[in-house]
Amino acid sequence: MRNPFTLPDPELEALLHDDAPWGDATSWGLGISDAPGRLQFRARHAQVVCGSEEAARMGQLRGLRLDGMLVPSGTPVEADTLLLSLTGRAADLHRVWKPAQTLMEYAAGMASATAELVTTARRGHPQVAVACTRKHLPGSKSLSVKAILCGGAAPHRLGISDSLLVFAEHRAFLGGLPPAQAVARLKQAWPERQVVVETADEDEAAVWIEAGADVIQLDKCLPQTVARVVAQAAAHPDHHPLIAVAGGVNVSNAEAYARTGARLLVSSAPYQGPPRDVAVTLAPWPA
Repeated sequence: MRNPFTLPDPELEALLHDDAPWGDATSWGLGISDAPGRLQFRARHAQVVCGSEEAARMGQLRGLRLDGMLVPSGTPVEADTLLLSLTGRAADLHRVWKPAQTLMEYAAGMASATAELVTTARRGHPQVAVACTRKHLPGSKSLSVKAILCGGAAPHRLGISDSLLVFAEHRAFLGGLPPAQAVARLKQAWPERQVVVETADEDEAAVWIEAGADVIQLDKCLPQTVARVVAQAAAHPDHHPLIAVAGGVNVSNAEAYARTGARLLVSSAPYQGPPRDVAVTLAPWPA
């Protein structure tokens, strides 16, 4: 999926400032700051590109010019593909080089891992969806969300303000409130939102299916357990909640979970995807 958005300038300025709060000391000391040059980024290996727009914008924020077209985020590429080329002063090229390269490598790692997970899951069922949790590295939400969107997944939750997910830790505070009344209370308070309930086994799932939950999220359950809950939900006379699987979902088991009939796989695994190498050349220009 192509670029869904570009990180805002304040976030990019923070990255640039963190690496070079007082400019490039080496370029200044050598007296080469004003020398014209070109900075090019290439995919060292096959990957799903992510962060190219941010890299280009970092360059623009430091007075660099985009030399030709960039490869949009979300594009699968082969090794040695030219992703982006910038021209300008040597000092500004050096200031942009490492923050832009690092951002692209980490973002491409998450996007590529997401795409692999989605592809694997859809071998089990072509209509299964993958969503990624909010368990990304703290402070990296914007980039993490962009990366998983570029890889073909959706955000599971952007935070606890935007969705209703009832954990066992919530239920511990309900006292004797019946499950159906808990669901009704949430639907009255938030009439436009789905009620998602996380359950740990088949018996808990049955209780909350009967209570009217819109989504049953099975946590760390075996595929055979998931398959039984899917069948149970389908057999309910007037209520058919979506069945989601969470907890330990990764490329080694995604296909098996998709085969159960669950239509949503929830995973944190793409955030641990290894960075994809982006090779950089920086040289005088014109040569």
